[in-house]
Amino acid sequence: MANIGLIIAGGVGARMQQAIPKQFMTVFDKPIIAYTMEKFEKHPAIDVIAVVCLEGWENILASYAKQYHITKLKHIFPAGKVGQESIKNGIMGLAEHYSDDDIVLVHDAIRPNLSKDVISECIAITKQYGNAIVCVPCQEAMLETNDKICSESSYPRDNLKRTQTPQGFKLGIIKNAHKKAAELGITNSIASCTLMIEVGEKVYFSTGSEKNIKLTTPEDIEIFKALLRGSKDDI
Repeated sequence: MANIGLIIAGGVGARMQQAIPKQFMTVFDKPIIAYTMEKFEKHPAIDVIAVVCLEGWENILASYAKQYHITKLKHIFPAGKVGQESIKNGIMGLAEHYSDDDIVLVHDAIRPNLSKDVISECIAITKQYGNAIVCVPCQEAMLETNDKICSESSYPRDNLKRTQTPQGFKLGIIKNAHKKAAELGITNSIASCTLMIEVGEKVYFSTGSEKNIKLTTPEDIEIFKALLRGSKDDI
């Protein structure tokens, strides 16, 4: 049974206000995508890395893999117009090479501070239940709003989870979820976990980390730099 890291690197990064896609931006002279690939490369349970790559950046990705000794990178798939389509392209591409019982961890390229423990538990829960959604508790008070200006109601935070990636699946399960989504006309679900719920499947939780930050804004880059400076891990 193979454990596959499927890294989604198809975004253009409009909110980062940079000329190049955020996954290819450098932090301390190393591309963000390289940090992310290294996390899967160094994990002993990961057998294969695949990347869904923004059109025109495939050769750059391959050169980074060579430069940073990412020997597990075996597949580069084309990105779609939206995130759901990009993930589907990766899943269907993997389905041509691997079995339904193999495990795929779908991960954002712009979450480069992924820990070994988060990967390990995601694999373990996926083996047990067929899927595993990495989450953290909701610590903040949650308010509901209809107009984005004010609120008159709150929502109990204990009933909420903040999802991260990776999101792990038996390959056959997530492949069938994408097929069912196509039949139902679901084309722009925001994540694999929401896609699963929208097609009627139950998802299971795996433990995430507040350090597993998604680099969406320039402020996030500053936080990542601080984490790198303070980290005792071998990054």
